[in-house]
Amino acid sequence: MRQFIRLVEFLSKLCGIAAAIMIFISVAVVCHMVWVRYVLEASSYWQTEFVTYLLIASTFIGSPYVLMTRGHVNVELLPMYLTSQPRFYLALLAYGVACAFCVLIAWLGFELWREAWDNNWYSETIWEVRMWIPYLAMPVGFAVLSLQYLVDIVSLISGRHTPFGIED
Repeated sequence: MRQFIRLVEFLSKLCGIAAAIMIFISVAVVCHMVWVRYVLEASSYWQTEFVTYLLIASTFIGSPYVLMTRGHVNVELLPMYLTSQPRFYLALLAYGVACAFCVLIAWLGFELWREAWDNNWYSETIWEVRMWIPYLAMPVGFAVLSLQYLVDIVSLISGRHTPFGIED
């Protein structure tokens, strides 16, 4: 079980690095777009679409890392007032529902990706991006996020982590 946890944490870190690189590339492309449009007074037809797809992909791909590092917004009002056992069951319920939701979105995202792949979908823009490329971020990101939630559930049950990170 320990190897599974290490593997998922490694994948989550890899996703975080990939998301950071995507954001860095997005910033560079926006700077390029500004240079091309306003300094060179030339047309830029691909940059806006590229940056949009890349920022959305970085959100999906980076989410497992955010969950692993507890970087998400978390309202802990109810868990703070519960005793340890009800807090444990609430955390188990919350992680379980979140994991099930992520598995569902990963599956539906995979179906969307496969449909775009099978039907050779292109974007309706001048750039004509093959849509399976940006759609791939959804099933990949949510699949790794589901695994990270599974690791959180295992860590909660084994006592490795406390519910909601709150000590008694």
